[in-house]
Amino acid sequence: MACLLVAAALGIAGAAFAWAPPDRFGELDPQVVWQILIGGIVAPAFLAALMLWAVSALRYVRSQQQRRNTFVGSALNHLSQGIVMVDAQKRVVFCNDRYLEIYELARSDLTQNITGEGLRDLRRQRGQLDFKSVQFYKTFPLKGMYVAELPGGRYVRVKLNPLPNGGSIGIHEDCTEQRHLEDELESTKKFLKTVVDNIPVSLIVQSASDGRYLFANSSAETVLNRRHEDAIGLTVGDMLRPEDAKLIIGRDLAAIRSGLPVAEEHPINTRDGLRLFLTRRVTVPDDNGQPQYLIKTYEDVTDRRQTEARMAHMAYHDGLTDLPNRASFLQGLAQMIDACGDAVDEFAVLSIDLDGLKEINDVFGHAIGDRLLVEVSRRIEAAAGGGMVARLGGDEFGVIIDGKQPEAGQALAERIAEALAQGFPIDGKSVRTGVTTGIALFPRDGANAAALLANSGAALFRAKAHSRGSISVFEPEMDRLLRDRRVLHQDLSLAIRNGELSLHYQPQARAGQAIIDADITGFEALARWIHPTRGFVPPGDFIPLAEESGLIVEMGEWILRQACLEAASWRLPLQIAVNLSPAQFMHGDLVGLVHSILQETGLEPGRLELEITEGVLIEDFERGVALLTRLKALGVRVSMDDFGSGYSSLTYLQAFPFDKIKIDRAFVTNLGSNPQSAAIVRAVIGLGHGLEVSIVAEGVETHAQLCFLANEGCDGVQGYFIGRPAPIAQYARLVGRTEMALKAG
Repeated sequence: MACLLVAAALGIAGAAFAWAPPDRFGELDPQVVWQILIGGIVAPAFLAALMLWAVSALRYVRSQQQRRNTFVGSALNHLSQGIVMVDAQKRVVFCNDRYLEIYELARSDLTQNITGEGLRDLRRQRGQLDFKSVQFYKTFPLKGMYVAELPGGRYVRVKLNPLPNGGSIGIHEDCTEQRHLEDELESTKKFLKTVVDNIPVSLIVQSASDGRYLFANSSAETVLNRRHEDAIGLTVGDMLRPEDAKLIIGRDLAAIRSGLPVAEEHPINTRDGLRLFLTRRVTVPDDNGQPQYLIKTYEDVTDRRQTEARMAHMAYHDGLTDLPNRASFLQGLAQMIDACGDAVDEFAVLSIDLDGLKEINDVFGHAIGDRLLVEVSRRIEAAAGGGMVARLGGDEFGVIIDGKQPEAGQALAERIAEALAQGFPIDGKSVRTGVTTGIALFPRDGANAAALLANSGAALFRAKAHSRGSISVFEPEMDRLLRDRRVLHQDLSLAIRNGELSLHYQPQARAGQAIIDADITGFEALARWIHPTRGFVPPGDFIPLAEESGLIVEMGEWILRQACLEAASWRLPLQIAVNLSPAQFMHGDLVGLVHSILQETGLEPGRLELEITEGVLIEDFERGVALLTRLKALGVRVSMDDFGSGYSSLTYLQAFPFDKIKIDRAFVTNLGSNPQSAAIVRAVIGLGHGLEVSIVAEGVETHAQLCFLANEGCDGVQGYFIGRPAPIAQYARLVGRTEMALKAG
């Protein structure tokens, strides 16, 4: 534009000089004058135009630059990252709003020409500069990256890059949420790794395509026989012998092809030796359904299988003797029956009962009794040869022997009896025992295992009833007796509930040359059973049955309650004696039962006398003494019944202050014919008086016996001569119940 202005000015000037008259300018050439004149005007105008154009251009450039700076600044201020730029002199030339927000600064906090170090000092004053930042700027002043940790659990990732002008730009990004996610992810990874490494199985993941190990937990080192990290990238062939690898690879490929979970047990050599592992294989497909991973777990089941084997052995073997038990014996018996293919095959089943084991336990202790059982089992096995021997119960053994019967069975029973007749030296003691044997024959006495064992038991029961140490072969009549005994047991359980039991009372009196009513001191309550069809059942039949079956506990409670209730109704405060079974001491709260019955019936505790046998103390001496002490604390009296009939120990008399000792009837019966009986009775009476314990003699049936006892200073007597057991109505006069006596008369 300036060139056009100059050209136009020159053209106008030329035209003017062309027509101007020369005489007007004197001697000068008019054209020259005009040119000079016009030139003086045009040149300043040109310069002015040029200056105007330059100023306008500069303003335009500045305007554009300002607009660009405003745009860039606005854009940088709206970034999510904080931006700081410093020049070569370390002066801050730019700081966006996000930077100030991150470090909790205000724009007014920034002074003119503040440096990068000054900016950090400002952050330090505000508590927004951590130690890591200080160290970073000392080490990497122009370039680098680190994560600053700010108060409140905030994290800022800082990246520092140099600029071409010698300055640098810093990018500050708040990564708190990302850092927390990373920490959470890392924590989750550690948690999962801890869980996976500590699960009690070896876990391995292989590539389904090439079999390379992709993952193995710490437990897998047991089966890998190396560090689990070292197994990554290897294959089975890299770690095992070719023959072993071929087997494992074949199993892996079979599992991959099937696509189903596969489990198997097989031994693996480990640092601890050969162990049994349960291996499970599961194939994981990819998105296209093709096998991608093979997951394998190895669980060491060696100890479990050994435990199961021991438990299976224990389930079918006796824990003391290691002989087969009853269940195993019945299985063997059934197998023996199945093996007998024709009618000519026969064998015998022996039920053998060890004689006197209870007494041996009482005298020598259960430890000696247990060792005796072990030695007995060995001798029976030796005598039986190849026959099956089992321990059927506490003191009962079973044997199966083939051959011609009953000769073979009887011969074996005799050999066993002979082998056990010799003493057993145990702990310097010679322990002696014997056996009683019952025999049942196949196929004559039963076609199945249960029948044969039951019938040999019936023969054993008959043998024990006949004579200890005898041998009895089963006869059909024995089966009838055994079944009758079982029926009686069922009837007895119903009798207690149906009220078929009743109490008879036998009087006890002070010893003297003659007995009068005033000498009666009390009564002993005795159970009686009138069966609906059998009629009177002797106590000798149903009391032992109740003891064996455990019904004695329920029966004993009924007897105690009825006896206390009856005695509480008497006008005269006579004693009432009730027998307690050892089973009652072993089951339930006996002390609580006695206490509640006394409160329920209103009977004075001092009138109740509880009679026990030494069996109460034999079963568990310390527990028995403790219970007796608690019973006596209730105020009741406690007496030792049948003293002298068993292995009576003076220890019992020393351990517990009995109120009364009752001499067993066996010694009283023989007073007139056996001098030893008289000496024993005399000694027991003297012992009782020395202990200040009352002595009562049972089984007094003659006047001579009464006189002997009275002369020896016996305190009390009981027996048929004094009075037979009878309903209380027959003794109404003695207990002070006149109206009942009149009705009875």
